[in-house]
Amino acid sequence: MSAFRILAIRTVHEGWSRFMTAKVALPDGHVADRQIEDHGTGVGVLPYDPERRVGLLVRQPRTAAHFAEGVPEMLETIAGRLEGDEPPPAEARREAEEEAGLNLGELEHVVTAWASPEISTERTSLFLASYTQADRAKEGGGLAEEHESVTPVEVPLADLARMADTGQLIDMKTMLLVQTLRLRQPALFVESPFRSAQGGR
Repeated sequence: MSAFRILAIRTVHEGWSRFMTAKVALPDGHVADRQIEDHGTGVGVLPYDPERRVGLLVRQPRTAAHFAEGVPEMLETIAGRLEGDEPPPAEARREAEEEAGLNLGELEHVVTAWASPEISTERTSLFLASYTQADRAKEGGGLAEEHESVTPVEVPLADLARMADTGQLIDMKTMLLVQTLRLRQPALFVESPFRSAQGGR
C-alpha cells in the first residue's frame, strides 16, 4: 500500500484566508481532489481569578456561526491569530490586553491542537492563566480599527461547569479549557463564597 501524499496544490482565493484545492494520492492508489483552508495558527486563553472563582471570557458576534445557525453571538475564551514570528504566549497576552484589558503574567500551556484537520490548517495553542482584579488595567473591547465588537464577561466558574454539563458552551476551545481547569483545580468550581455572600448574584 502506497503512502498518502500531496501531488499538486492550486490556490483559488487569497485574502484573510487562503483557499486551495489539492490533488492527493490516497493509500489505496487512487488520486482524489481535496480542499484546504489556510489562515495560519492561533492562540486561546482562559484567564481565571482563583480568589473570586470566576473566569474571564468574551462575547462577540461570529459571522460563520450566525450564517450556519443564526447564533447572534458567542461566549468564548480570549483568542486570536498569530502575527509574524510572535510566540504563542506573547500573542495570548496581547489578545488578553486588547480584548479584556487584562495584563497576564505566567501562562499554563494546555495543548496545541488542530481545530478542523479535515479542511483547515489551523492549529491553536491553548493556555490557562490566573489573574487578580488588579490585573484588569483597561476596559478592553478589541481594536476599533478592526471593527471588533468584543464584550469582556466575568462568569463564576461554578456556572461555567453547569454550562459545560448542559451543552451550553458551544465553542470548542472554551469547552476544552473549562474542562481542563476543572480536572486540574476542581476546588475552584465550588460555589464562590463571594457570590454566596451576595445572595447568589
